[in-house]
This record gives sequence, C-alpha cells and structure tokens, in this order.
Amino acid sequence: MLTLTLKQPLTVPLEAECLSPDVLAPLQFTAIGDLPVYLGKRQRRLAEFFDVAGDGSETIELHGDLSKVKWIGRGMSRGRIRVVGNAGMHLGAYMTGGAIEVMGHASDWVGGEMAGGIIHIHGNAGSQLGSAYRGSPSGMSGGTILVEGSAGIELGMRMKRGLIAVRGPVRDFAGLQMKGGTIVLMSGAELRTGAWMQRGTIISLQPLRLLPTFSRACHYQPTFLRIYAKYLAARGFVLPSTGEYQRYAGDAAVPGQGEVLVWQT
Repeated sequence: MLTLTLKQPLTVPLEAECLSPDVLAPLQFTAIGDLPVYLGKRQRRLAEFFDVAGDGSETIELHGDLSKVKWIGRGMSRGRIRVVGNAGMHLGAYMTGGAIEVMGHASDWVGGEMAGGIIHIHGNAGSQLGSAYRGSPSGMSGGTILVEGSAGIELGMRMKRGLIAVRGPVRDFAGLQMKGGTIVLMSGAELRTGAWMQRGTIISLQPLRLLPTFSRACHYQPTFLRIYAKYLAARGFVLPSTGEYQRYAGDAAVPGQGEVLVWQT
C-alpha cells in the first residue's frame, strides 16, 4: 500500500490529478515524489506537499485535510483510494472503475461525469454531486455514489445512468434535467426536486414538495426496488421493506417521462 501524508494545511488550492492508481501504481518511490502538481498556476513537485511512504500501488491511502486538493482520483479505472480526512473538489471526476472512500467530508463536483466505480463519502458532500460540468450534455453515466451525510444543490444534474444514495438531507434541484439512473433520498430534499427531468427514478423516504408539473399516478410496491434494496443494504443503506410508494410522473414542463417515488409509511 502507498501512503501519502499532507505535510501542512494548504491555503491555496492544489491540483493533483496524479493522485490516482492508474498513475501511481507503476512508479517507484523517487518517481512518485517528482510527479507534477499545480499550486495555483505554478507547477511544483508532489514531494513538496506530501510525505511519501512506499512504492506505487493500486491501493492508496491519503492522510490530512485535503479539502483544498482537487482532482483526486480523476479518470481512475482501477484500484482503491482511501482518504483519511476531507477531500477537495472534483473527487473521482470522470472515473470509470475502482473505489474511493472518504472518511471525512467532500467538496463540490464529487463524481462529476463518472462512468463506473464506487465513491463512498462518510461525511457531507458539496454541490453538483455526480453532475454534468457546465456546457456538457450529460452527467454521471454509471457507477455508484454513497453519502452518509448531507449533499448540496443540483445533485445528479443531467445524470444518465448509475446510482446516487444520500442518507442526510439534500438541497434544491436534486435530479435537475435528469436523463436516467436512480437517486435515493433517505432524508428527503428541499425545493424543485426533479425539475425538467426527462427520465430516471427519484426515490424519497420523506415527503417532498414537488413542482406542479408532476402528476400523481398511483400507489404501488415497485418490485425493482428489491434489487436496489439488496445492493444498498450490503453497503449500510437500508430501504424500508414495508409500505407502499406514491408515484408521481413528470416533469410535464419538458415534457418528461421520469418518476418520483415517495414512500408512504
């Protein structure tokens, strides 16, 4: 296992796209320290900011408050990253495989446009979780994002596939312009959930204030939720096994064919 420890807290954002198993696994100790990072707009060496212990590995452990370290795990396709502390913006962006675990909080754009793999945040996450970057037609297209705490605005914006589950409360515009995939809101969300969604499923275990462009469809027990329940239960997220769901269809403003399922106790 390769261990990297932040030497001192950062006041300026550090862009460290090299913190990925795809980059670090083939390298020896000295080559890892020479990898380029960017402090602001200046290129520096990784060893100036991190103490390196071990040679390259597909299992990487990062220690310290990395809330100002951007692009950890960008584009990774394999391996495992464990952050013992907080993580900065764009964690796991564009990743296609592997696993990232953050023991603390994470900033904005976690899993931006990711296509595979799993990200597990034990604290809170910022805004635009699993979303499309500005100007991009599609966001998350595969994989899983799990958040134990809360999440910010525009969660799952324009996502096409994949699964996002958040245990804590979520802010406005969850599922904005959603094109597919599944979002599980275990503590509900604020306003405008599913605005302009075209397809996909949003599941809420708490009542939601939906837009008037969503119409009540029916009460039923979705059989496909048994698959999600089994998958999430293995990861500590439990969906209720009793009760029905109220189904809402929308967003008619697009018009869309998405669905919002609200659990009825």
